[in-house]
Amino acid sequence: MYRYDDFDQTFVNERVEQFRDQVARRLSGELTEDEFKPLRLMNGLYLQLHAYMLRVAIPYGTLSSTQLRKLAEIARKYDKGYGHFTTRQNLQYNWPALKDTPDILAELASVEMHALQTSGNCIRNVTADQYAGVAAGEVDDPRIYAEVLRQWSSLHPEFSFLPRKFKIAITGCANDRAAIKVHDIGLVVVQNAAGETGFEFWVGGGLGRTPVIGKCINPFVAKRDLLSYSEAVLRVYNMLGRRDNMYKARIKILVNETGVEEFTRLVNEEWAEIREGYLELPEEEVQRIRDFFAPPAYESLEADPPEFMEKLDADPAFADWAHANLAPHKVSGYAIVNLSLKPIGGIPGDVTDSQMEAVAALADQFSFGEIRATHEQNLTLPHVAQKDLYALWEALQALDLATPNVGLVSDIIACPGLDYCALANARSIPVAQMISERFADLKRQHDVGPLKIKISGCINACGHHHVGHIGILGVDKKGTEFYQITLGGSAEEDAAVGQILGPAFGYDEVTDAVENVVNTYLKLREGPGETFLQMVRRTGVTPFKEALYETA
Repeated sequence: MYRYDDFDQTFVNERVEQFRDQVARRLSGELTEDEFKPLRLMNGLYLQLHAYMLRVAIPYGTLSSTQLRKLAEIARKYDKGYGHFTTRQNLQYNWPALKDTPDILAELASVEMHALQTSGNCIRNVTADQYAGVAAGEVDDPRIYAEVLRQWSSLHPEFSFLPRKFKIAITGCANDRAAIKVHDIGLVVVQNAAGETGFEFWVGGGLGRTPVIGKCINPFVAKRDLLSYSEAVLRVYNMLGRRDNMYKARIKILVNETGVEEFTRLVNEEWAEIREGYLELPEEEVQRIRDFFAPPAYESLEADPPEFMEKLDADPAFADWAHANLAPHKVSGYAIVNLSLKPIGGIPGDVTDSQMEAVAALADQFSFGEIRATHEQNLTLPHVAQKDLYALWEALQALDLATPNVGLVSDIIACPGLDYCALANARSIPVAQMISERFADLKRQHDVGPLKIKISGCINACGHHHVGHIGILGVDKKGTEFYQITLGGSAEEDAAVGQILGPAFGYDEVTDAVENVVNTYLKLREGPGETFLQMVRRTGVTPFKEALYETA
């Protein structure tokens, strides 16, 4: 993984001391909250319903065991003993005291971490496929280019105060696990007919108040032009994006109002002015960064070794976990292991300090000391030998981190909602807990098959409800929580925004409504091979509306 050089470390350390001074001035009353707000936001500090919240950047979702141990230590020392993994591959602390935040940032800096640009109208944490570098069929490791973009965008003098926040995601595979089409810029690493590596460039995606699937404005941008083309997009947005109305300030609105053809023309016109020169990405710099992501010292192992296959046959519980939580690795004899942070009845994305420390130890023992955070609020160990999977599974069971539900109905994404967030209209966490408990039976989950439920407590869509197979949006009706249901969304390569079913359901009704939707699917699907999303796209939402509202 990437390691700080002297410049990186000095830069982060200096920012910590600057913020320490700013916090002291706020605590003394020299700065008002309005004056302090833009300063704290640029350091990842929010003011929530009950306390401050600190959002820690995990660039492209990659963590070392040392870093995860530090996150655990901070949770124990400065918070309430846990952290919350988000849909941006970040970690949030929900209860830090303002006086402690400079010390927390200093602790993060000691392990090459920070909270810079995790909030504010700037380029946010660049995210990537959690299987980067190990996925079968990958064109190239997207973390290399995510790191290039991170370095380019950090405190960029022109883009530190954009019309609105700006999010970039990148994947190296045709299979999109990074949700690139719902980002301001989404990149797919591709090869052209000549075998050259470049990027398919998607622009103008986003969720929130106006959900939009991005548009491909260039099917191939050469590797050397990554920064110049990105800068051209940002320049057009910075010049023309709305600053008079925050609800119309995202680039998706600009692309829609300008038209994709005209927007593309403006980008290419700007690009022609800056393409040659200092923004050209040298191959030697790509190679320098690539060296940080060199593969670990894999053993030469046979695929599907007897000790692994025998355990699959002998232990049904292990087989269930392996079926749901393992993914193919590009190296023979290894597997990608997903750790579910969604135990039945648990809070999606939450992990305790002791669990973090234990995962760090398991990463050292089984995964070359590396962990990934996923945008679906789980963790991944990317380099586990198949021969070690049973021992790892036994250890995860003891930690309550072996729930065999990745990709199933109880693997729910949920934002913190009204339990924490000052912007929320309704609770998300209890709804996720009730639904997971309703579908606790694993046999039933297997019968339902792949199904992604995503819950947001407000229209800002931090839970990505618009692109859930079943999306749930919390709304407020005269001080009472209601929940609107959408069907047919996806954040993957077949990205789509879900369709609203009809009137919202009360807090006590929403779990029954979701079960009704799932039962309707089971009744009407064309055999167990037809997934929920396939059926919704075949039939539309009408059968579900009839089942929900005619029996209401």
